[in-house]
Amino acid sequence: NPHVFSNIAQHGNTSSSTIPLCLHELLPSIKADQSIGLCAFGGGFTFGASIIKTL
Repeated sequence: NPHVFSNIAQHGNTSSSTIPLCLHELLPSIKADQSIGLCAFGGGFTFGASIIKTL
């Protein structure tokens, strides 16, 4: 059941720390052997994405 997590309403635009902040907030619900897609956009034409597998 894929879903999108966003914390911009609570913290505003946190720029480069967005992904670590989201992961910290999601830690209690992250289970073993899950795939998690991470995507971030920055100033200008900056973009980064990855898929991680939990242990």
